[in-house]
Amino acid sequence: MKLNSKQIDRLVKHIFNELKSQNLITFKEKEEKVFQRACDIVLENIQHERDLDQEVNVMLDDLERDHGGEFQRYKMFPLLKKKVAKEKGFVL
Repeated sequence: MKLNSKQIDRLVKHIFNELKSQNLITFKEKEEKVFQRACDIVLENIQHERDLDQEVNVMLDDLERDHGGEFQRYKMFPLLKKKVAKEKGFVL
């Protein structure tokens, strides 16, 4: 997923506002500190997914070399990504 920092901020802010409006969250630290940590976690997750995409693309390159013209990369990418993510314990 491709999100810029403003989009991440809005996403986290929306989630916080929903949780606060339903009284499902209380902060033991300053809300700004928790907000920044939540944004950092989202950024880390996005980077892990980018790394996963790169790994899958390398695997697809190898498969494409081995199987030539009969290989359909666009069909294999989501299947292989889901499989590798599951093996690594990464939730998509």
